[in-house]
Amino acid sequence: MAGLEVGKLLKAADYLPGMKLFSDPADLNRRISEEGVHKLGLSLVGIKFELLSGQVQIFGGSEKAYLDMLSELERHKVWEKLFSFEFPCLIFTRNLEPYPEMIKIAKRHKIPLLGSELATGEFIFRLNRFLEDHLAPNLSLHGVLMDVFGVGMLILGQSGIGKSETALDLILRGHRLVADDLVEIRRQTQKSLVGKGAEVIKYHMEIRGLGIINIKDLFGIAAIRDRKKIELVIELVEWEPNQDYDRLGLEDDSYTILGVEIPHLTIPVRPGRNLTIIIEVAARNQLLKLKGYYSAKDFQRRLLEELLQKESGETSLSEEIE
Repeated sequence: MAGLEVGKLLKAADYLPGMKLFSDPADLNRRISEEGVHKLGLSLVGIKFELLSGQVQIFGGSEKAYLDMLSELERHKVWEKLFSFEFPCLIFTRNLEPYPEMIKIAKRHKIPLLGSELATGEFIFRLNRFLEDHLAPNLSLHGVLMDVFGVGMLILGQSGIGKSETALDLILRGHRLVADDLVEIRRQTQKSLVGKGAEVIKYHMEIRGLGIINIKDLFGIAAIRDRKKIELVIELVEWEPNQDYDRLGLEDDSYTILGVEIPHLTIPVRPGRNLTIIIEVAARNQLLKLKGYYSAKDFQRRLLEELLQKESGETSLSEEIE
């Protein structure tokens, strides 16, 4: 079944410190399938009492203040209505604890009750981050992810073509490594991807003839970063003399990952080509494109204007200079 087990929340101390369980551990296998969380709020009053089956429900100070004003019978009706929905779990923030009768009804419906010491706003922010990281569509690609002039560049190519060596040269020129060999990618929004390194090989690179090196230890923390938005895909390919490669850059190519289209460049590799310089220029050119300036299209426009002037018999700028 898709989703994330509720029990994982109790083990996510980096995101959610101080989590505790109020109910039966056997119910922790229920699954969370929605990235967003829901604070009960007015749902308890019945104004909008419809809860998504895969969404975590949050109980904070305002909910407790409201329920404390009700009689025991009225609270019982609220509990029965609340737990009639198939949501994965209910979490109490601010060190609040569930009412004893509430625990009994939740156990009957096999819905786990959890608690946190964090304030409600802080907890929701942290939980959203955790769910985004663990529920968003993701995959792993063989490649290198670099931060070059602030542009997240995913470098792809067949094994042995020189991806890691090129990345090492970029690091020596002051750019930052995100991931080498295995890049874990997740879809952050419908139009953006974020990549990071696999935890086991984080900050490490494999250089043939040299072995495994630790970039963080060799070059310091300024040479690495944990994650980066992917803004450009560079694909390194073997140079083929009979192959036609893009020489003008007028057509924008894209590379689709997890349904998101990312600008894509194919760079042929052969002895004598300085890939590091080419990739740096590609990053600078991408920054210009993000600002709305396209060098190739501007060149084409000026060329067409020159040709039209000559056809109309007007003196061109180049002729005036001569």
